[in-house]
Amino acid sequence: MTTTRLDLEKIPRHISIIMDGNGRWAKAKKMPRALGHRAGVESLKNIVQTAGDIGIEYLSLFAFSTENWSRPEQEVSALMMLLKEFLRKEAMRLHKSNVKIMTIGNIEKFPEDIVNEINEVKELTKHNSKLHLIIALNYGGRDELIRAIKKIMSENNSSDDINEELIQSHLDTKDIPDPDLLIRTSGEYRISNFMLWQTAYTEFWFTDTYWPDFTGQDLISAIEDYQKRDRRYGNV
Repeated sequence: MTTTRLDLEKIPRHISIIMDGNGRWAKAKKMPRALGHRAGVESLKNIVQTAGDIGIEYLSLFAFSTENWSRPEQEVSALMMLLKEFLRKEAMRLHKSNVKIMTIGNIEKFPEDIVNEINEVKELTKHNSKLHLIIALNYGGRDELIRAIKKIMSENNSSDDINEELIQSHLDTKDIPDPDLLIRTSGEYRISNFMLWQTAYTEFWFTDTYWPDFTGQDLISAIEDYQKRDRRYGNV
């Protein structure tokens, strides 16, 4: 993996990834979709390792959306099993690598055993600081905003109180900086309800590569392209 072209002074602080294409990867290989998702987990592990190695502080991954519940029951069950397996098998390794695991989204809809597993891993890694790994689970940008608005209303805030800071403080990502770079794999050119509020000034990078084939070198290429851009935030 070549990192020599990276400017280590301009490494994005927060990278978000929409991990897309597991099913199509499997279909192209005449394999069950579940095996595509399993291959995607291996890619996930490699990318987490690369992100930590090059100094990324925050890596957020769109793992399971609020819309994914509409997939076939068998596929949803396979995804639940993979999530539980990942948490059990990878928790200690990530902990030893000083990775802090966080989640965004409404995890209460998951089975109780998975919710317990998630909470245990978050508790185990809560003091770690090398890389913040944010896993989006039962997450949707619109759902996040609706939940934030409901919380604001429950606090009896007046309309005069409502501003960006108040809304931000009620989002799932209230303690997380906005993404600098969002990557989407598989050739799709949309953000699919992911971090709608947070990506207002995020740089986007799209690739035709399916997620199971996405490598650390692909991540490096995305960062190299990001470092060539001029982020003006609306200024001249």
